Amino acid sequence: MRKEIKHIYLDSIAYLLMIICFPLNPLVLLKVIEPHENKLLFYSGAAFWLIGMILVIYPFIYFKLKGNVSKGKAYVHTNKLVTSGLYSIIRHVQYTGGILSIFVATPLLYPHWIFVILGIPGIVLTYLGTRREDKLLIDKFGDDYREYMEKVPAINILTGILRKIIRHNML
Repeated sequence: MRKEIKHIYLDSIAYLLMIICFPLNPLVLLKVIEPHENKLLFYSGAAFWLIGMILVIYPFIYFKLKGNVSKGKAYVHTNKLVTSGLYSIIRHVQYTGGILSIFVATPLLYPHWIFVILGIPGIVLTYLGTRREDKLLIDKFGDDYREYMEKVPAINILTGILRKIIRHNML
């Protein structure tokens, strides 16, 4: 029970940081913070936001197609371990998308030190969420998931791409 309360507390902090750092930022829109303008950073941030949002939305569709989700159930209720598509590159596509679209994009869209400072614990807490998710998925899928974890990184896209290329070339 105590561990569960700790997870609720950490998740609450992560969600609060996500709201504060969201690209349609209330602090910027209300002119509480006035970031420096930089078009190159802004366009880079927009690219990270777009890529991140694709990753956030992807599981809604892909799990329904490949995860053997029962009719009427939400996409997260897969009955089959999904290891293809983007899941052959990273295990936690949606978490990675959240990190990119919120904690990486926002400091680029609105260059201000506060978003960098808030983004760091946001990324760490989101990563800790992937660790908890891994434990739940081990309970659900057992050794198949453990084997998958050995092959595919949690959120590191570059490592995932390299590993996939190596696996493909070895076949």
